[in-house]
Amino acid sequence: MAIRLAISASLAVSGVIHAYLYVNGYRDIPTIGPGFLGQAIVFCVLALLILAGGPDWLRWVAGVLSAGALVAFALSRTVGLFGFAERGWNPSPQAAVSAIAEVLTVVFVAASVLSSRTKPPRP
Repeated sequence: MAIRLAISASLAVSGVIHAYLYVNGYRDIPTIGPGFLGQAIVFCVLALLILAGGPDWLRWVAGVLSAGALVAFALSRTVGLFGFAERGWNPSPQAAVSAIAEVLTVVFVAASVLSSRTKPPRP
């Protein structure tokens, strides 16, 4: 239960931050705005489903999507993403908090996978 709670919390943090940023200016950025809204919705729904005890494959989805969000974040700060680029950790503190939440999601999912491999199968 603790690992489900941790994954759900880190997903929800990222989702809420992306919803906040969407409402506060990012909605006007072509492609990026709808992407932020989509991420906000998907991450919050996944957080609820995982917390409610959804199937284990949802954790994998959470890990893959969080890793993808980190790649998109890195691209937006280096070569740009769909013509959009930012510098450093702006907007602050949302960029840093979101990146930390996504890293934590990946770590928690990895811990969940490793933990399930060490447990004996249920009868």
